[in-house]
Amino acid sequence: MQLELILDQPGLTISYDHDNEWLYVNWQGAHDPVSSRQCCLAMLDVMRQRPTAKILNDNSNITSTTVKLTEWSLNWLQDMYEAGLRYLAWIYAPVFPGRNSTEAIVQYLERPTVASFDDVATAFNWLRRQSSTVPRH
Repeated sequence: MQLELILDQPGLTISYDHDNEWLYVNWQGAHDPVSSRQCCLAMLDVMRQRPTAKILNDNSNITSTTVKLTEWSLNWLQDMYEAGLRYLAWIYAPVFPGRNSTEAIVQYLERPTVASFDDVATAFNWLRRQSSTVPRH
């Protein structure tokens, strides 16, 4: 994997994977709703600067979280779609209290397609199988 570092801030690193033509977003440490929202906005900024159809969203390095999907989250996903995102492979944090409610919502999302995983390898393989065409506006 040839990664180009785009953003490195506390709790979040975003790189571009040249081999796979997607963003690799690595979340680290503890996150609450405020830090999660800030990181999501950083992701959106990167997407607007460097549109890509796919994101490997790795939460496996999160040590604790109190985050749940909200209306804000769904609006953010729509903004990400408008910026070019078509497929998001979401690797869950090892301990994620909101998992059941999140999975109930994620399965009904149409745009972008969001799939959740317990490990990086499975998410990586799923994301590689998805079409990578980014619509031009």
